[in-house]
Amino acid sequence: MRLTVNGRTREVAAPASESLATTLRDRLFLTGTKIACERGECGACTVLLDGATVYACITLTAACEGREVVTVEGVAARHSPPRQGQPAGPHAPLHPVQQAFIDCDAVQCGFCTPGQIISAVALLERTPAPDEADIADAMSGNLCRCGTYPKIARAIRQAAERMAPAPEAPR
Repeated sequence: MRLTVNGRTREVAAPASESLATTLRDRLFLTGTKIACERGECGACTVLLDGATVYACITLTAACEGREVVTVEGVAARHSPPRQGQPAGPHAPLHPVQQAFIDCDAVQCGFCTPGQIISAVALLERTPAPDEADIADAMSGNLCRCGTYPKIARAIRQAAERMAPAPEAPR
């Protein structure tokens, strides 16, 4: 089957019962997507599927044929595709959400971080200036065993500020 992963068309031969998380990790070697609960309860495996967040552990790869998947490895390019002369791949500039997670120390063990980042990116794409309730609602499907929720919320607010368009200068 064919799917687009992080902007690149990929051919994969996966069994009908294989989860998208397994395909991403074991067949495409995109290990940023973490597998934890395998029941769609923790959010560690969250990816974007046609722009919406899904739990990759309970999404069948077969259901993704012809669709666009974005993993944590692809969010930087989604925000700002590399320009001529700019590095691509692992040396590309980070997405503002990724940078804010670093700046706000919103990572402890790091296991949930990829799913948290994907959910935060999706939130800011649909709600550029979220309030606390928006953040709590958008992030409610992502568990953090280390309890870094206040830092995660701070990182999302910081990323939103950095991504906001500059105010127009007075005329």
